[in-house]
Amino acid sequence: MEYKDYYQTLGVAKTASEDEIKKAYRKLVRKYHPDVSKEANAQQKTQELNEAYGVLGDAEKRAAYDELGRGQQYRAGQQFRPPPDWGRTHGGGGFGGVDSDFFADLFANLGGGSRRRQAPPRKGEDSHASISIDVMDSYQGASRTITLYVTEADGYRSERNLTVNIPKGISAGQQLRLSGQGQAGADGPGDLYLEVQFRPHPRYRVEGRDVYATVAVTPWELALGGEIDVNTPSGKLTVNVPAGSQTGRKLRLRGRGLPAKEAGDLYLLLEVVLPPATSEKGRAVYEAMARDLAFNPRAGD
Repeated sequence: MEYKDYYQTLGVAKTASEDEIKKAYRKLVRKYHPDVSKEANAQQKTQELNEAYGVLGDAEKRAAYDELGRGQQYRAGQQFRPPPDWGRTHGGGGFGGVDSDFFADLFANLGGGSRRRQAPPRKGEDSHASISIDVMDSYQGASRTITLYVTEADGYRSERNLTVNIPKGISAGQQLRLSGQGQAGADGPGDLYLEVQFRPHPRYRVEGRDVYATVAVTPWELALGGEIDVNTPSGKLTVNVPAGSQTGRKLRLRGRGLPAKEAGDLYLLLEVVLPPATSEKGRAVYEAMARDLAFNPRAGD
């Protein structure tokens, strides 16, 4: 049988690391991808690259392949015989699925049985990135256009604009899958996974599926209680403030957080805002409060 030099096929040294072999394979398979290459032998070249990487990209297969050539200087295309004890060591097994006529013939000569079924070409690797959205996008759903800079099959970087649909109820940390937008491969590109993040919002803070918002209230709304109108991510709501509330009190609105089958909650944090005492009437009101209420918040210090 003819010897195949897989290291020569990938253009790497016999001492190349796993990363070096992987990088060389990715670069060449992009170059000879049948969809983009103008080379007449692009399909055959891609099959040879897949075959070589199918062996050198697997530690066990690579070790067996290296053992075949140990102590010899085989050249690609040269007729050769495996060492006489190699069949007893490996028994022709353990390499099913390798896309390699070379190995299949070798196993046949060693009594390893019928030729192996060729493995299909490798699909490109998946890519990962992040996308930042607004809290309101999760409440309502949205469509956003993002720009990615990707390395194409010919090795050049290009700009790619993609439209991403933001489903209603998505939360931070979840991933959106864009089929076929990953790295190029002999059997087509991989997928792109976008991890969702929320942009900082001046009013809303998200924790899991719960949303927190600070609501400004007057001193009399806290002291006397009553209904107030509040803008929330799901629209304007009327909320009841219990009499005698203090600034910092938390009001829980069940199911008003991020929408889902089990929706989160919305927490309203009450924060008192004092009216300015810039007018004569305003000062008179504060003076009356100081005189009539005789309240000292530091009395217990």
